Amino acid sequence: MDFVARVYVVPKPAILDPQGKAVETSLHSLGYEEVGDVRLGKYIEVKLSGDGAAGVEARVEEMCRRLLANEVIEDYRFDVETA
Repeated sequence: MDFVARVYVVPKPAILDPQGKAVETSLHSLGYEEVGDVRLGKYIEVKLSGDGAAGVEARVEEMCRRLLANEVIEDYRFDVETA
């Protein structure tokens, strides 16, 4: 069965995010004063196959821990659905 994993990686709240701060400042200068904190991250889409959703989720979790996210400075979450 084919699956699609959508992985979202963002800096941890305690980590300084200069790109997010630059976007926040730019949005304020464009008149969007209601914008609070902006955090920039990564979106990664992975297509993979497996026998079931549980096994695929375990593999994606492993991918995140080993390569896709730096757990020291980043948080991640993912969704898996059938393709």
